Amino acid sequence: MQSFGKENHSSVSEFILLGFSSESQVRMALFTFFLLLYLITLLGNGLIVTLIYLDSHLHTPMYFFLSILSLVDMSYVTTTMPQMLVNMVYPRRTISWGACIAQMFTFLVLGIAECVLYAIMAYDRYVAICFPLRYTLLVSRPICIKMVTVCWSISIAVALVYTVFTMRLPYCGPHKINHFFCEVPAVLKLACADTSLNDRLDFILGFILLFVPLSLILASYVCIFASILRNRSFQGRLKSFSTCASHVTVVTMFYGPAMAMYMRPGSWYDPERDKKLALFYNVVSAFLNPIIYSLRNRDVKGAFLKVLGGRGSAQ
Repeated sequence: MQSFGKENHSSVSEFILLGFSSESQVRMALFTFFLLLYLITLLGNGLIVTLIYLDSHLHTPMYFFLSILSLVDMSYVTTTMPQMLVNMVYPRRTISWGACIAQMFTFLVLGIAECVLYAIMAYDRYVAICFPLRYTLLVSRPICIKMVTVCWSISIAVALVYTVFTMRLPYCGPHKINHFFCEVPAVLKLACADTSLNDRLDFILGFILLFVPLSLILASYVCIFASILRNRSFQGRLKSFSTCASHVTVVTMFYGPAMAMYMRPGSWYDPERDKKLALFYNVVSAFLNPIIYSLRNRDVKGAFLKVLGGRGSAQ
């Protein structure tokens, strides 16, 4: 049985990514739409990183974490969208075994990093609003760097576990992945072996990486809102609510679809629904992040106007 698994493993040189529609006209329309979405996502997140770098007023822990989030989002969509766009215009729609493993691992690293980063950003807002006098001590630059380092360490370690447990299985033909990239649930459906261990592992890791951070985020915001309501200043309440509302919106958009994907039994697999869910937490959330943070954030808008004003005066 072991030799059979090895034989199947060695015989797989590439997978076919079925993607979305097989009709050429629909594919071209989707290609145009997703290309624009991808470019706008890169532009928006790149703009936020640039503004935070250029404006010294934004050199604070909150914007440090926001710049990391924007870099993660740009990398996150770049892991999947170029391959998806190529497959929409190229008829073969194949991905090699090695490229599939690399894509899966990179996607998991960035997705897990985003999960942990949202929890770190919630902690930052919790300390800033509930313990303002101790903020510089509790969220100092060395502590910020340590938190980001822990975030990446967890992401790489867990992504490695996910990838190894998925790709160690034997895979039988026809090697057609009903998805637009190599995501764990879709790839597991091609395994010609019992995947119950993988299903249990996915649920446990999903619980730890999604439910636990989300619980910490919700607990942080319960404390934050309680603190805001004790604030007698209407302007103070409004500013605090505005700052936190953008974070809550982003968290809801990301965690909802991700939990529906990774915290469910393997028997609930639905390829068409899963593709839409993956689009939402991979592409749509990365696209909306800069819009939410810029439109609801006076500091970012001020930095943008300052850069435009500086260029105008220079000309």
